[in-house]
Amino acid sequence: MSVSVASSRILSVGPRAARSSSPPIRVALFSGNYDCVRDGANRALNRLVAYLLGAEQAEVRIFSPRAPKPAFDSAGDVRAVRSLALPGRPEYRLALGLTRAARAELKAFAPDIVHLSAPDLLGRQAQKWARTRGIPVVASLHTRFETYPAYYGMGFLRPAIERYLDRFYGDCDLILAPTLPIADELAARHGVDRVSVWGRGIDPAAFHPSLRDASTRAAFGYAPDDVVPLFFGRLVQEKGLGVFADAIDALRVSGRAVRPLIVGEGPARGWLAQRLPDAVFAGHLEGKALGRAVASADILINPSVTEAFGNVNLEAMASGLAVVSADVPSASALIADGRTGWLVPAQLPGAYARAVLTLMQDAPLRRGIGSAASREALRYRWDDILAGVAADYRRCLPRRAGVDAPPQVRQELAA
Repeated sequence: MSVSVASSRILSVGPRAARSSSPPIRVALFSGNYDCVRDGANRALNRLVAYLLGAEQAEVRIFSPRAPKPAFDSAGDVRAVRSLALPGRPEYRLALGLTRAARAELKAFAPDIVHLSAPDLLGRQAQKWARTRGIPVVASLHTRFETYPAYYGMGFLRPAIERYLDRFYGDCDLILAPTLPIADELAARHGVDRVSVWGRGIDPAAFHPSLRDASTRAAFGYAPDDVVPLFFGRLVQEKGLGVFADAIDALRVSGRAVRPLIVGEGPARGWLAQRLPDAVFAGHLEGKALGRAVASADILINPSVTEAFGNVNLEAMASGLAVVSADVPSASALIADGRTGWLVPAQLPGAYARAVLTLMQDAPLRRGIGSAASREALRYRWDDILAGVAADYRRCLPRRAGVDAPPQVRQELAA
């Protein structure tokens, strides 16, 4: 099935969006971990909030678990909800639902839109709160949660998770899908008019081929003529670390003495260090140091099937790398196979190894794919993409008296 779901916005090259002349709307945003972990989903949510506030599009209140020490300075007014640290993964927190205090805050805030970014207990209860009051519910999909159990020996849970997710997204007025292929999947079940696309953008100052740096490569122990394969992301099993390690092993069996660069941090670092003891672990990097590290590699290997968008693919493309990625909807939406990257069967380490070996042996091909990828990535512009989300919010507003009324009137309507 093919749907037309805001397909022009994800690749918009139009002018910077102007500020809205309509009164700001009030958005209650519910997040599972808004500033507890610096991952792609949280960075996207923070960028959206900063855009809405800066463009005076909306007043935003965020309801989320808070960590004792936030992972980064977050955007907007964050109200903590009760939560527990996940066993074995303390950086993530599990919200304990919509408490009486949070309900009172919601009622006082009188939102026009409730935006849910996680299908957890907090999100489900906030969804029900909004539905009983006739407040539109928007959900954004950030992670393919149904794929997680397979990485922890619990694949039998997938059907139950899929049924729950289908109910959760089915009870929303609008679903923001990260890519057109995923939008197609959702539209087939929930209707074209209930799905839109919220893609992701790139900051050319942060990820660009010009950040490639000989001194950075030397500091990591690479010679000028080394071809450096890169893993870039959180070091957790669901990112496909096992497939990555197996692919490196397969390259070595073929006779290539590769030393991969690992950029990222996470609880599986020890496992990966045992599996690939001679890999270069750069740890968690930010800002220009991150951009230099990524651009100073040569080939990104991304075996993750859990991504809803694939920020690391886009950031590596923008940096001029040739990307070898799992052939999943998030990747196929970004990569033209053979032109701006290579797509391979997700769970076959040998397929990654063969693609990487070809790119290592053919420098003009590798550089040509990297250059084409960098040009393609520049089409993903944050301002245009975020302006589309603001437009989707307004499209969801009910056509009833009081939507643009003063706050005290809206509070009475939401009571």
